[in-house]
Amino acid sequence: MPPVHVSADREIRTVVGLRPFRPSGFVVRAEKLDDTLVVHNYGHGGGGITLSWGTGKLAVDLGAPGHTGPVAVLGSGAVGLATAMLLQEAGFAVTIYTKDLPPNTTSNIAGGQWFPFLVSEPDKRTSLFDQQFLAAAEFAYRCYQIMVGPRYGIRWMRNYFLNDQPWDEQGYLGKDGVLRSMVPELRDLSAHEHPFQDAPFVRQFDTMIIEPPVYLAALLNDIRIAGATIKVMEIRDRGEIQNLPEKLVFNCTGLGAKALFADEELTPLKGQLTILLPQPEVQYAIGKGDLYMFPRTDGILLGGTHERGIWTLDPNLEKKQEIMARHKAFFDSFKKC
Repeated sequence: MPPVHVSADREIRTVVGLRPFRPSGFVVRAEKLDDTLVVHNYGHGGGGITLSWGTGKLAVDLGAPGHTGPVAVLGSGAVGLATAMLLQEAGFAVTIYTKDLPPNTTSNIAGGQWFPFLVSEPDKRTSLFDQQFLAAAEFAYRCYQIMVGPRYGIRWMRNYFLNDQPWDEQGYLGKDGVLRSMVPELRDLSAHEHPFQDAPFVRQFDTMIIEPPVYLAALLNDIRIAGATIKVMEIRDRGEIQNLPEKLVFNCTGLGAKALFADEELTPLKGQLTILLPQPEVQYAIGKGDLYMFPRTDGILLGGTHERGIWTLDPNLEKKQEIMARHKAFFDSFKKC
């Protein structure tokens, strides 16, 4: 495994995105506004790309049965686009109302690893949410598998998660964890099976990397070809939703739902990525505490941050230097193994 070359002169950009986080997890539910039915599908935290097809299906199954006529989707991030395509596949004429289009969406800032990261707080989840989460993860996992290839920028990749303590067998990847069957070749490595220093517990598994710049552009193109109408405009309040000609509306506005529907639980989780020049020879991902590295064709992604309640999109330069230094120390020791 070749190391990542971490140095300031290899940085090509640092980007910031705001994840729409709810401690109790994402929302998929219906709400009636006079003669308009709104189906909410937002609040995915760090699992928006990962779960988008799954929560899109939950939302479509909730709102579409019995409806005739056109439908609207609010938002054109990963969740909105997946929901729109599922509605098209169900035979509906779709109009997407969106403030921004890819590449100017929060989803374009995401790393794109297929793994539901920071979706909820364990002690805030309900049994109903757990059922929705599992159903969404399973459906999305199947969807992405049939999209693997250069057209959508999706490929399988080996992951190594490093820890100082034994793994929590009650978590997602535990012996009975809900994601265990969705991460093939999961096993714990002994010390002689890996080159990582000071890593007493190393877990290996395979999952998919979804490259947002490629994936979102391809998905939007497919939706346009299938006949969707796209209107770039900001929906500012519920009254504007009620005035839309479509009487079935899917709310995929992410953080926008906080003001639009007064969701006080919804809060931003600021995430910052520093991207280095591509290294095609690096074909593995690393997770160690709050640090992670994903290799993509457009660069090596170094994270991570998750600052709750921070709305600014300005990069934290001090945090960037810290993350770069920690990654450099890790990969320099890896290089000497």
